[in-house]
Amino acid sequence: MTSCRLAALAAWALCLGTAAAALAAERPGVARPQAVLGRGALHACIWPDYYAITFRNPRSGRLEGIDIDLAGDLARDLGVRLDFVESSFATFMDDLERGRCDVAMFGVGVTPARQRRVDFTEPYLASGIYAIAPRTSRRIRTWADIDRPGVVVAVQLGTFMEPMMRDYLRRARLMVVAPPQLREIEVQSGRADLFITDYPYSRRMLFQHEWARVIAPDEPIGRTAYAYAVAKGQPEWLARLDAFVAAIRADGRLEAAARRHGLSPIVVR
Repeated sequence: MTSCRLAALAAWALCLGTAAAALAAERPGVARPQAVLGRGALHACIWPDYYAITFRNPRSGRLEGIDIDLAGDLARDLGVRLDFVESSFATFMDDLERGRCDVAMFGVGVTPARQRRVDFTEPYLASGIYAIAPRTSRRIRTWADIDRPGVVVAVQLGTFMEPMMRDYLRRARLMVVAPPQLREIEVQSGRADLFITDYPYSRRMLFQHEWARVIAPDEPIGRTAYAYAVAKGQPEWLARLDAFVAAIRADGRLEAAARRHGLSPIVVR
């Protein structure tokens, strides 16, 4: 047998072995760390409209934010390629359960309802809630103006603000809207007086919209921890991600990424 033929057979065998490993990595029952390494890629769910977290900048078309940076760090630590999967707060749990992504990395708020369906790492950020109202509004000037008869408060479907405001509001009316940009549309149209969001998204409103004013509560309300989410039943994968969170907190990568994107005030230290 010639050396060329031997080399061809060896290459063919290597190709088959690689393909078999990739297929095995995707089989049910294969631990997620092995699945990620087997396919050579980390699939990270993101919401590309989350300013300073996982945001597609309309000026450049590029993704940017703290979790864009940290997802890259995680992929490098694992020695694999990084693939982003577009998702949302309303759909990320379905995406995790169906295997569309290995981890949701876009500042997911930890809530009891979500904990019943997915597992969370240790937190790395935490934010309270804020209101966004028009600068010209005469009805909404302070936080005390919000929960009053006749006031309409918009929240985004699937966010932690939705159940929180259902419990918080006693006199104002709650409007739940989707997709995300409808919150702004409802306020600008006058159908809602304000919408409720978190610290990162409030920064986006100031960055992009001259009409917007941020109203903070007199005392922090609804401080919620943000973490990375994985599908249930993946203890090895969860442990690996917890180790990653501990590492970026200890070696300064979390702090550095937060400074780059203006999120230092909400870093969990």
